[in-house]
Amino acid sequence: MSGSIAIIGAGSWGTALAIVLAPRFEQIRLWAHEADLVERMSASRENDVFLPGFQLPANVHPTADLKAALVNAGTVVGVMPSRFARPLYRAMLPHLEPDMQFVSATKGLEHATLLRMSEVARAAMGAKFAPRIAVLSGPTFAREVARGEPTAVVISSEDRDLAASVQQDFSGPTLRLYTNDDPTGVEIGAALKNTIAIGAGICQGLGLGNNSIAALITRGLAEITRLAVAMGGRPRTLSGLAGLGDLVLTCTGELSRNRMVGIELAKGRKLEEIVGSMSMIAEGVETTPAAVELARKFDVDLPITQQMDSILTGARAPRDAIRELMERTLKNE
Repeated sequence: MSGSIAIIGAGSWGTALAIVLAPRFEQIRLWAHEADLVERMSASRENDVFLPGFQLPANVHPTADLKAALVNAGTVVGVMPSRFARPLYRAMLPHLEPDMQFVSATKGLEHATLLRMSEVARAAMGAKFAPRIAVLSGPTFAREVARGEPTAVVISSEDRDLAASVQQDFSGPTLRLYTNDDPTGVEIGAALKNTIAIGAGICQGLGLGNNSIAALITRGLAEITRLAVAMGGRPRTLSGLAGLGDLVLTCTGELSRNRMVGIELAKGRKLEEIVGSMSMIAEGVETTPAAVELARKFDVDLPITQQMDSILTGARAPRDAIRELMERTLKNE
């Protein structure tokens, strides 16, 4: 059993990680921004907003105090929404030490800079020290992880010793970690699968069949791989858990928030209304325009992503966007 770990972000995924990692650590501090949520979690031992129905183990300690969360932590796991990553890492900085291990478990891109989440963390901490960062990703629905259902994920870092260390610390009877040294490929796969999942939801909402969704997933993987490789990632990474595995889950699973956004868009609901009715963030909504900008920067063709962006901005109706994808110039696969 390892020492103390800080999980920064008590959404569904952060809470599920706290539950599944509890047997592996002596103490887990789970930080949430909402003080009232922390108070309720401490009293009821349940995250009634983001992961209701699951009890927090006795060694999981909710807190709204960053300093208290981080003191003596050997490992810091960032599970905050992508839009809050930079300000949170900056706020943590006075309480961080160079010998800490950092694990980024946020799936998304920073809209303003187009940086991956590990790059955001490294930039925010770089003024004080060069952090050792690994990326955690793969096909994971929080509720299934919290229930103890067998789950396999990837822990990726160019620092192979760090990846191996986190693999050893985190792996248990229901959570299996595979190491990988291609964080670029892992993070691009993790971010863009949410965009493709919006498209899968649109297909579902329009009443299209399994043929359409299978085609979307396959061609979506092709364009994610094109961008990842252009940015220095490896094709093999995208055929693994952080690419194909996560993409299939998010495009087909009933618990996928991004897929749900697509279903509701196909019904004619406005994006603002859909997002406003959700208690949790669908990262694909913010990732999509950033992905379009990355495609321009690296001169990569992302037709599905571009059509999803046009739908999200209201420039094109869902059915028109699907038709336009089908009527593109014919080519080799």
